[in-house]
Amino acid sequence: MDSEDLKKIFSNNLNHWMKIRDKTQNDIINDLGYISSKVSNWCTGKAYPRMDAVQKLADYLQIYKTDLIEETKLNNHNRIPIFSKIPAGIPIELIEDVIDYEELDPKMFTGDKEYFGVRVSGDSMYPEYRDKDILIVLKTEDCESGQDCIVMINGNDGTFKRVKKTEEGIILQPLNPNYEIKFYSNKEIEELPIKIIGVVKEIRRTI
Repeated sequence: MDSEDLKKIFSNNLNHWMKIRDKTQNDIINDLGYISSKVSNWCTGKAYPRMDAVQKLADYLQIYKTDLIEETKLNNHNRIPIFSKIPAGIPIELIEDVIDYEELDPKMFTGDKEYFGVRVSGDSMYPEYRDKDILIVLKTEDCESGQDCIVMINGNDGTFKRVKKTEEGIILQPLNPNYEIKFYSNKEIEELPIKIIGVVKEIRRTI
């Protein structure tokens, strides 16, 4: 790989992570003390920084140094976005809300399965799920009764609950007894509507 390729890879990665962390070139200039022409050249692929600068940028963006210099970090099909909140609609449409990425076992993607991640906020599903846990979610529009799901209400309000199906409708049950159980009739499911957008398949927790 020649130097031009390395510059392009670094530029793509830097711009990608700046967007995710909501940082601009001016932020880097003001916060890290680099001159504007240098930062501009990094962002446009005209120059490649020294390794100490790469590390400084990685620390600033709260990522690994390899996230800036390795091409595979952005092209790895086994990596999924982690959202800071329950995504409304198709998750990829809220790319600005991505806070990180997680790598999955390639075997999980057999049969054209798609996944996204959500960081838990709050304790409604405690003790099985804790605040700041990362949920690995399989995209699906249906679930089995008793599964833990990401559910959309009114097309906008996302919630994470255990779904129980009955002949009369659907129950959204928090695991924490301090929270209220919600029941929606079959009519409400159609009219509100209530939609399953994903089933939780894995929890990733930082101890």
